[in-house]
Amino acid sequence: MADNTKQLIKTRKLSVQEGAAASVMVGITDTQITPYALELKASNLEAGMLTSLANLFGPMAQLLGSRLIERFNRRQIIVWAVVGQTISCFAFSILGYIFLSHDKQLYLVALFILNYTLYNLTSALASPAWFSMMGDIVPENIRGRYFAWRNRTNGAASVGAMILSASILYWLAQYEIIYGFIIIFGLAGIARSISTYLLSKHYCEDIKLEKDYYFPFWKFIKEIPRYNFNRFALYVSFFRLGVNIAGPFFAVYMWKQLAYNPIWFTAVNISAGIFSLLALPAWGYFADRYGNRELIRVSSIILIFVPLFWMFSANPIYLILVPQLISGSGWAAFNLASSNFIYDSVEPSRRGLMVAYFNLLSGFGIFLGATLGGVLSQYIKIGLMNVFFVIFVVSSLATLAVTITMLRTIKEVRVYEHEAQKNPLMYLKEIRPLYSNLEFGAYPVKKFHQLKSNLKSYRRQRITYY
Repeated sequence: MADNTKQLIKTRKLSVQEGAAASVMVGITDTQITPYALELKASNLEAGMLTSLANLFGPMAQLLGSRLIERFNRRQIIVWAVVGQTISCFAFSILGYIFLSHDKQLYLVALFILNYTLYNLTSALASPAWFSMMGDIVPENIRGRYFAWRNRTNGAASVGAMILSASILYWLAQYEIIYGFIIIFGLAGIARSISTYLLSKHYCEDIKLEKDYYFPFWKFIKEIPRYNFNRFALYVSFFRLGVNIAGPFFAVYMWKQLAYNPIWFTAVNISAGIFSLLALPAWGYFADRYGNRELIRVSSIILIFVPLFWMFSANPIYLILVPQLISGSGWAAFNLASSNFIYDSVEPSRRGLMVAYFNLLSGFGIFLGATLGGVLSQYIKIGLMNVFFVIFVVSSLATLAVTITMLRTIKEVRVYEHEAQKNPLMYLKEIRPLYSNLEFGAYPVKKFHQLKSNLKSYRRQRITYY
């Protein structure tokens, strides 16, 4: 085995470990950022601004990140960017101390939003280089299974972090819950520090860029009618616009209106991640069988209905077993298919640039959707309907309209052995054979009940998969 091959295998293993450490930070931050802001006395509109501003300026940083690839090693870009994100995590803890010392100040929530924006900016700065690097590290023939496995491991770490953070908040709520937020965001900073160290050990060759690889964003927009990938990026942008009319406000709805304690609040949030973990192996196999474009179609249809199911009951058990089950499964499929579609559609020399443009469009969509949802939740008053239900309905209608009008313009870029079904309901009959043929690593699991007895064999053979 060539030295280069050994280094790539080692880096694929390191990437799974690094992703798990980073997911601890993500599990804490993504779940608890809104409750933390609300405890610092942020309004509904300010809570919406957390998502909207971060996703407006974050993708802009990706444009800079894509240009940095021209001058610096990709690993170097990634490491310095995540160092900045580590600092932002510790800054959240410092803001908690300021609140306890001086109570709410006019500038405190603004600083909180600014820091969260910087937290996302640093992540976005690293994204093009990371995406480009992983495209070189992971061969095309195992991408579906590898990233399904990596995402599954990340999800497990994220769920564990959510449980730990909820336990800390629940225990400290009887004293002063802000102390809990100070502790858990400090833990997020520590986890990102570990992730940074592992990233510094990744193998990354210098990339050779063609002289004409770069073109401006306005040209990317101009060529949307001509190129399939550009249309795909526009579709994802509008879809995320519709989704984020409601997306940032599920947490606000649970924390403020339903008044869930930290345990139930986190349990509902965790459930989506757990269902995502369970669904990922099947979606990875589905993508390798029918294609990423078809997986995007199926997941889009699933996600349309998620906000509506939040309206039927305030019982946390119901929220876990219905809307969160659907959401976790749908987003596992959508995110997996989106990333793999980019790898399939873009040549290696332009991956960093194209993912920056892709995420910039998505960021505009998220910004507009979250801002619209924030305005609706803050100012719309309808006596016959809860204001949160209004934005849930608007969100579902928006995603339905986007899926009907735009998805048909996107074409698959690879040839697959199995043809896509015109009626997505036809895939239901394949659920059982789909799971019976799942592959974990290089080991094919014929029946789920055989997994435990064959675990030793799976561990021995997993190295060929990585």
